[in-house]
Amino acid sequence: MILTLARRELRSMFLSPLAWAILAVVMFLLAWLFLAQIEYFQVIQPRLASIPNAPGVTDLVVVPILGDAAFILMLVAPLLTMRLISDERRNRTLPLLYSAPMSMTDIVLGKYLGLLLFFAILLALIALMPLSLLLGSGLDYGTLAAGFLGLALLLAAFGAAGLFMSSLTSQPTVAAISTFGLLLLLWVVDWAGNSRPGMSGAFAYLSLQRHYESLLKGNFNTQDVVYYLLFITTFLVLSIRRLDAERLQH
Repeated sequence: MILTLARRELRSMFLSPLAWAILAVVMFLLAWLFLAQIEYFQVIQPRLASIPNAPGVTDLVVVPILGDAAFILMLVAPLLTMRLISDERRNRTLPLLYSAPMSMTDIVLGKYLGLLLFFAILLALIALMPLSLLLGSGLDYGTLAAGFLGLALLLAAFGAAGLFMSSLTSQPTVAAISTFGLLLLLWVVDWAGNSRPGMSGAFAYLSLQRHYESLLKGNFNTQDVVYYLLFITTFLVLSIRRLDAERLQH
């Protein structure tokens, strides 16, 4: 049932012009930034040749692009997650899901898996950019793998938070704005910690950006992976509890 619901969710996304528009806009922006980074690298390449242990194309082109991709996807992810549950509630189809022979866990995981499949397609398209550099230069595969792992975990976290926000309301627009506000807060929360001595460690741990930056530098740390897994699990469990409580009221 989870796979059936995931396929239905993925198909409904591609039937919507919004998903195609998001794919087109994201890829256009990243392609433009990617070409700008390559141009910058070509300008400074002669100077890098005289510097011992100079950063390579992975550090100067791929890492900035993955950093830009994370910020852009934080802006568009709420548009993809806002309809997951709220649209079912607004169209009064949620009671049909409640009456289906599946648990609330199946419903949440099915919708979440459908969203992850869409994100996987998006990641595959983004990966074509750095991989195209192999035609003219080498890449640091360790940094590349850690960066894409970080981006995948970050997207999965965006999706889990967005799914929970969508479960709270029947208005997709409200869900999108709430999700964006939450993600932005968790993105910049470590900035507030810098002005509060003694609290910077706690705020830094809560920051989505801080853990992603660590992976983006090629520093694979299990604490960063565990943070994202806890984040995802927490919001999925909250979504299941929210739907379970609503079903009991019907």
